[in-house]
Amino acid sequence: MGHLIDEFGKIDIYLFDQLLRGRILPGMRIFDAGFGSGRNLVYLLRNGWEVFGVDANAERVGAVRRLAAEAAPGTPPANFRHETLEQMSFPDAFADVVISCAVLHFARDDKQFHAMLDNTWRLLKPGGLLFCRLASRIGMENQARPISGRRYQLPDGSDRYLVDEALLTQLAESLGGTSADPLKTTVVQGQRSMTTWVLFRNHPDTVRDVTRQIAPHRTSG
Repeated sequence: MGHLIDEFGKIDIYLFDQLLRGRILPGMRIFDAGFGSGRNLVYLLRNGWEVFGVDANAERVGAVRRLAAEAAPGTPPANFRHETLEQMSFPDAFADVVISCAVLHFARDDKQFHAMLDNTWRLLKPGGLLFCRLASRIGMENQARPISGRRYQLPDGSDRYLVDEALLTQLAESLGGTSADPLKTTVVQGQRSMTTWVLFRNHPDTVRDVTRQIAPHRTSG
């Protein structure tokens, strides 16, 4: 099994599923919004994809630049930038595939969450694919302890901004996206819940004029 790790790295299994299903094709431009250690980029870099991304941690940016230099010599270091999602300097409609893996749930509040998501979405070309994994309340509605708004403390002790199915459905419509897959949620031994949210960006002539009005979040009881 060691050779599989060598080839694919520690890629997210649900992102690997998108590769297997032919949704991430050679020649596509890939953008990782919050790449962390770069675990989702190893295979893509080694197999000729044009890869870009940002991360808010300067040390991780340096590490991913070194990873890229080894895996795909000649990759410009400027492909990987030290930036927050809210202030990314890449242009609109930049990438065919945008990856957002375990990033959005670190938002402090609604304002930051929407700024992070909107700026991530603007990078995606019409017809492009958003692959997003984020913490949610799905399957853990009674285990997450409310802190403020959509911020919750999970049984594992972490604090996260948690989405739910209704919010993700509303966001897809307001962004102008079409679900590529049903929502898929993994509950990890009652400690946390991670949802996979995959959207195609609609072409402009198919997008309805939708004004986003996210209702204030209310806890039950």
